Amino acid sequence: MCRNIRVLNNFEPPATEDEIEAAALQYVRKVAGMTRPAAVNQEAFDAAVAAVTEATRTLLENLVTRTPPRDRKIEAARAKARAEQRYGPRTA
Repeated sequence: MCRNIRVLNNFEPPATEDEIEAAALQYVRKVAGMTRPAAVNQEAFDAAVAAVTEATRTLLENLVTRTPPRDRKIEAARAKARAEQRYGPRTA
């Protein structure tokens, strides 16, 4: 799975339409093996992104979870801590 595709399920607040579409775009890019399709393939590429976006939205709406929703700020802090442990502290 592409590293840029993030978990969207069970967050408070729920995933936004932009997040769902961004995940769909990353998925289609990964499967297609290109970030920008040629003009001749643009329509197929856009249709695939729309279809994956809709499928993702449907999936997220229908999933049932028993755990409490995760907090985005807490998850971001955990990710930052993991990155620091893996790559060292960030020097700006």
